[in-house]
Amino acid sequence: RMPTGERYAFVVDWLDPQAQLVRQYLLFYYSNDQTVEMDDIKNRRKFLKRCEYPGVRFENLFVGGTVNIYSRDLTITDYGDEFTRNALQKKMEKTLAIVKPDAMLKIGKILDAIARDGFRVARMRSLRLTRSDAQQFYAEHQGKPFYDQLTDFMSSGTIIAMELVADGAIQKWRKLIGPTNTFTAQQEAPSSLRALYGTDGTRNACHGSDSSASAQREISFFFEQPGRFASSARLSNCSLCIIKPHAFNQNLFGQIIDAIIEDGFEISAIQLFNMTRVNAEEFLEVYKSVLPEFNRMAEELCNGPCLAMEVRAENVVPALRELAGPHDPELARLLRPKTIRAQVLFHSHSSFTCCPSLVLIPRAFSLPSPFPRPVWCRQGHECRPRDGPARGRPARGGVFLPNPAVKLYQFSTK
Repeated sequence: RMPTGERYAFVVDWLDPQAQLVRQYLLFYYSNDQTVEMDDIKNRRKFLKRCEYPGVRFENLFVGGTVNIYSRDLTITDYGDEFTRNALQKKMEKTLAIVKPDAMLKIGKILDAIARDGFRVARMRSLRLTRSDAQQFYAEHQGKPFYDQLTDFMSSGTIIAMELVADGAIQKWRKLIGPTNTFTAQQEAPSSLRALYGTDGTRNACHGSDSSASAQREISFFFEQPGRFASSARLSNCSLCIIKPHAFNQNLFGQIIDAIIEDGFEISAIQLFNMTRVNAEEFLEVYKSVLPEFNRMAEELCNGPCLAMEVRAENVVPALRELAGPHDPELARLLRPKTIRAQVLFHSHSSFTCCPSLVLIPRAFSLPSPFPRPVWCRQGHECRPRDGPARGRPARGGVFLPNPAVKLYQFSTK
């Protein structure tokens, strides 16, 4: 819950794409009227006068989080004063959560439970651990009877690692997942995630950090070592699905993912990322002369976190577009009332109508490797368009919008 009448200060970094320099600012957030203000730390001057900016949400203001203000992707690196630190450090506690291989078909339901319990997903990625990776992660359990079985299981398939933020996140997450042993959880906490989706003491659906020190180490293990882990993307019979920021911020991502899985699709790779305006326009370039709402679409993509997924099935592109429904949700409600855009949109919040589509599904998509290093990645990756249009057939069910071919990208490391 957001406090009222307070001013919070944060140190933020912005990578200047022209100068290739990281510039540092003080970002002020006023909770009484949701306004923001910025000071240039190096030059000791006002950078942005106090103004309203609805795209900045209080729950996104934590160390390690990202906010976008006037097309600048700002990373919060520290608290700006002691008041902010004392007020938010505990409330913005972080923990690591893992969805284990046995619960991958339940990720939609698990993510929905996470959202409903008040957590903020700060980072998320799917990956595959090698046995060596699993042994290093669970090194504290080495020598225990279940160690070999646990490391074999954790390296047997795709997992999803998440950094969760909430007031008292560590204990709150452990309470939500329940006791370690599934059978114990079914007796003592029957509504917990392990009770609902686990199998036994090892195949127990979820993992959670047990202390602040463990959380810091585990988050660093998964998110501070770029390129270490193998991609979970299959790069065959696949399409891209993006859950847009307004759907993510309204905690609808779990419901959307669950609908996709329930319809028979496989989600083989997933990652959370943020986009700048330039990146969004480049990504949507083929729609620029086709859709009159192009500018609103680009603005929406850089208004917060986007959740990108590799979705697999036979004939996946038309099938996934049919499940999503027409681009305009009003037409979806009238013509295709059982589609995601019709059901999730009109049963949630009316403000979504200002940017109509909950999900974005290009006509065809070639996933980067490792997934999903996008064109705007700061870790030294770049992309080059590959000649030739994307292949694919028109969507079934009479989707009314034209679907121009989308360029395929091949990604390389500098």
